[in-house]
Amino acid sequence: MKNIKAIIFDAYGTLFDVNSAAEKCKDKIGSKWEDFANYWRTTQLEYTWLRSLMNKHKDFWQVTEDSLDKSMKAFNIDISMRNELLNLYKVLSTFKEVHKVLKILKEKNYKLGILSNGTPALLNELIESNNLKNIFDDVFSIEEVGIYKPSSKVYDLPIKKYNIQKDEVAFLSANTWDVSGGGNYGYNSIWVNRNKNIFDNLDYKPRNEINNLKQLLDLV
Repeated sequence: MKNIKAIIFDAYGTLFDVNSAAEKCKDKIGSKWEDFANYWRTTQLEYTWLRSLMNKHKDFWQVTEDSLDKSMKAFNIDISMRNELLNLYKVLSTFKEVHKVLKILKEKNYKLGILSNGTPALLNELIESNNLKNIFDDVFSIEEVGIYKPSSKVYDLPIKKYNIQKDEVAFLSANTWDVSGGGNYGYNSIWVNRNKNIFDNLDYKPRNEINNLKQLLDLV
């Protein structure tokens, strides 16, 4: 990790808690709120991959709406909650250690960036609502290339912007498929395994696995 020049973070599930929208409505949704949130997230990801393979691109917000509609039907959630859930998704909460870790990394003068499936507008709203302005040097969206992760075209974005080598990037994601995507591309991919999950068999094993972002400080 000594040659790292840029630290790039996935957004959804890594910096921002994708389940926090449903959690804020758990009194209305009931005990099934977490299963519903996980189903919504899984469907959302499946739609990004399928649309990439079909060459039928919709932006991440449209995919989020489409996957929510299916999930609400699957869990028999009243349609009247749709707008509330969508509005909460625009202001997802960060995980508790995120602010402190990012501020420490900023002081170390690394290039800090986000590389995400999200649209620029969605990502900027998350940054604004969580008081993270002036932390990131760049926010890279897949909308620049019109295809979702784990396409190599997405992982190319920071390399082209900073004119650095692939192994000079530390890439962090909580999503195993994203860690594999970045790692197979050539990044130093770090798995943020918050929930003691099992890693995928996708021809890559991360050199480093951490339980939360605080442990990143020990690596860099």
